[in-house]
Amino acid sequence: MNPDVVPLSADELLCAVGDLAELLIDTVAGGASIGFLDPLDPVTATAWWRTRIPAVRAGRLSVRVSRDDGGRITGTVGVAFADKPNARHRAEIVKLMVHRDARGKGLGRTLLSAGERAAAEFGVTLLLLDTETGSPADTLYRSAGWTAIGVVPGHAADPGGTLRPTTFFYKELKK
Repeated sequence: MNPDVVPLSADELLCAVGDLAELLIDTVAGGASIGFLDPLDPVTATAWWRTRIPAVRAGRLSVRVSRDDGGRITGTVGVAFADKPNARHRAEIVKLMVHRDARGKGLGRTLLSAGERAAAEFGVTLLLLDTETGSPADTLYRSAGWTAIGVVPGHAADPGGTLRPTTFFYKELKK
């Protein structure tokens, strides 16, 4: 059974910053290319999460989390909403993370679905995302009905610092 995925308010995000920092560190150490290099120190991870709080408070970012039976955060997904008047119909799935202890159980798909539902609830009809080409996330997005737009070679470094290609995806949501 997959856990519930719940949104965090800005105040709840502030309270969860330590747990989210641990998740971020684990995700990067596990090889996920999500914008950080390994090793990622707790001060940097905590500071990054703190910088998300104003966007959540302003409604520009929705952060959703899953927890295990002990209350530990095992995964997260963000939905970043466009702030331009001509782009209010679209958003981006950002920082989908699953703790290494929780991988292989369908949590990534559950988080992705929760992000898609959250976007639809806000009236979004077009979602975008990007990920390292050939990664497990790439496989997840393809199997979840996302359409690959194209690949940019050497777009981002993996956690070890090696430049890797990035695949960009979109998904149209039903109204």
